[in-house]
Amino acid sequence: MSQTDANQSQNKSIDNHDQQPKRVLTGITTTGIPHLGNYVGAIRPAILSSQNSLNDQDQSFFFLADYHGIIKCYDPKQIHESTKAIAATWLACGLDPEKVVFYRQSDVPEIPELAWILNCSCPKGLMNRAHAYKAAVDINNEKNDVDPDQGITMGLFGYPVLMAADILMFNASHVPVGRDQIQHIEMARDIAGTFNHKYKNLFTLPSAVVDDAMPLLTGLDGRKMSKSYGNTIPLFGDYNPQIDPEKQMRKAIMQIVTNSQAPEEPKNPDDSVIFEIYKAFGTTEEIANLRTQFEAGIAWGDAKQILFEKINSEIAPFRERYFELMANPKELEEILLCGAEKARRHSRKQLDKTRRAIGIKPLAKL
Repeated sequence: MSQTDANQSQNKSIDNHDQQPKRVLTGITTTGIPHLGNYVGAIRPAILSSQNSLNDQDQSFFFLADYHGIIKCYDPKQIHESTKAIAATWLACGLDPEKVVFYRQSDVPEIPELAWILNCSCPKGLMNRAHAYKAAVDINNEKNDVDPDQGITMGLFGYPVLMAADILMFNASHVPVGRDQIQHIEMARDIAGTFNHKYKNLFTLPSAVVDDAMPLLTGLDGRKMSKSYGNTIPLFGDYNPQIDPEKQMRKAIMQIVTNSQAPEEPKNPDDSVIFEIYKAFGTTEEIANLRTQFEAGIAWGDAKQILFEKINSEIAPFRERYFELMANPKELEEILLCGAEKARRHSRKQLDKTRRAIGIKPLAKL
């Protein structure tokens, strides 16, 4: 049976999402401070989705992907501080740990064990096609006398298998991702299909959930907003609570690159980063009003101030809770450990089934 046939066979039995409750899973890599792009693209929609589920049997899993974080980040302090900041951000923005399973990846030891089991049936050729690995090889191939795999760790190479383990451990049916992550979900489906065909029908084939309406914010310099470009607008400032986070946000917004058009000169809102970001926060009426002001020649400084006030009106109510949590890591730790125990109620059972399927089980009852 071909891999495609195996996948189709599994689809008939356990991939009929429309007739089953959803199990949604979202991971957040712990390598930076949450910024406005993270909030608009992932945090806000995920929290709203968990709050507005129409099916009481739907489940949501949110985890801090700290094992994924160490693939590219070798600064222990950054991993640690980022974990704290990201956990505090999600909770401050309204994530209810009583309604979802909110945990730290490293607190669920069954996940890396499952990753190893999946490694043993995952074709190497599948990993060779992973975008991140191919991109790293292409960079090396542009250099003279450099091994194509120079500087590439097994963590980077096997990243899709660990991601598959994150998903398959909880039989997640829906995984919200950006378009650049669709390949990883397809790989998780392939890995699940291979295991199900080779051993036992244990894993749901996950579906990537891509929201085409979800805005991908542009950063301060006109490129995609990303911490790797250093062009982000921080949600709550940096790790230092002594620096006024509201002033930090305003300062960042005032640094948005604009053209040289003078005040009162008509401006095209559709070519403006300011207007693009504003659309992610304003109502239909507010957006139409700002468009009118652009066409009438609003000054760039005034437009940035309007953007700041709009963003701040939504984010400001979260700040007190965020800094309260950052100052009380014990509370964060208790929440994460409680979430890990909830997660392990699922993972222990799934791993036991998986181990028995591959022949790793007690020799006899004692």
